[in-house]
Amino acid sequence: MHPPSTLGIALLGSAVIAVTYGLARFVFGLFLPAIRSDLGLDATGAGIVGALPFISFIGAILIGPAVCRILDTRWAGGLAVGLAAAGLATIASAPGVLALGVGVAVCGISTGLSSPVMAQAVHRAVRPALRGRVNATHNAATSIGVALAMPAMVWWLDAWRSAYTAFAVVAVAVALAALFYLPGRPATGPTQGEGEGEGASAALPAVSRAQWRAVARLSALAAGMGLVSGIYWVFAPDLVVREGGLSTRHSSWMWLAVGLAGLTGSAAGDLIDRMGAGRTHALALALMACSLGLAAAAPGVLGVALVSAAAFGAAYMTLTGFYLVQGVRIMAERPALGPVMPLLATTVGQAVGSPLSGWMIDAAGYTAAFAGFAVFGLAVAVAARRVADG
Repeated sequence: MHPPSTLGIALLGSAVIAVTYGLARFVFGLFLPAIRSDLGLDATGAGIVGALPFISFIGAILIGPAVCRILDTRWAGGLAVGLAAAGLATIASAPGVLALGVGVAVCGISTGLSSPVMAQAVHRAVRPALRGRVNATHNAATSIGVALAMPAMVWWLDAWRSAYTAFAVVAVAVALAALFYLPGRPATGPTQGEGEGEGASAALPAVSRAQWRAVARLSALAAGMGLVSGIYWVFAPDLVVREGGLSTRHSSWMWLAVGLAGLTGSAAGDLIDRMGAGRTHALALALMACSLGLAAAAPGVLGVALVSAAAFGAAYMTLTGFYLVQGVRIMAERPALGPVMPLLATTVGQAVGSPLSGWMIDAAGYTAAFAGFAVFGLAVAVAARRVADG
């Protein structure tokens, strides 16, 4: 089979990320009001369940580079999306909180595997000059999966089980596409655009202290961003429905705004080149903090909620694209390893932020919780201004 083209990798990788990140991980918050009603979850319990995919992501992304080496990119990609299908199907059929938790945890595993897989696929099939742009495009494809949740919500209203069943069917189709079209292990010699053969993987250069320091600084900021974003992904629809009195259909428009605005994250690599790493990161994180503040200020005003959602989507996808591109650039000769630490740190922050935000909501209310997270986000933005370019 011929190696996939750059356009083919961009499109297929976008589909993989849209399923594993968008549908399997981040649309959970949109359906949370209906799930809470059906299964009897309080805010603290919902926050704990919402943290499970972030926790399982941590273990999966740590072993992701090894899975890529053992299975090769094609089979690892099929496994990642296949696990998304299994997790989505488990959520759809969950009779109670335990099964729901298992389903969202399996979805988190699929997400953690997909990032190293697609970073390796890009390294093999895309020439160096275009790798940053294609990686950022893949990352922004999370927005496609998030945006797809809106018509699903409108079509099925509160029938969240039907929506998750449909998501599982989509995941099966993408898993099959990954098995057929992602680049496999080359027999001999370098693959197209890679510049080194698979056989060279045994002699990969050691990661230098300077590289580890650069990635550690990047990861510290990523952890702060993850904590700030956790409350929005899990509780923003809950905020406008329970606190603001909007309908679940209105909350679905928020996720459409998140998804569409998040497509701007595909420009993360270009923004870094034009504005510098520190400025790009600080401005995007400040925008995220503002989105939380807007949501807290007027949860019952649909227009404000949509502006908040669009700002959050643009900020989040730009930031995660930033971590992906910068991580790969710092460890250019270890592309499956480069994004692991910053994306891992993001998820650690989200795993802490989700139950923390649930506890704060139960203790002080939605407005105070969102406002508190927004203030912390501004503080991290100030610290981020001096991030190293790597």
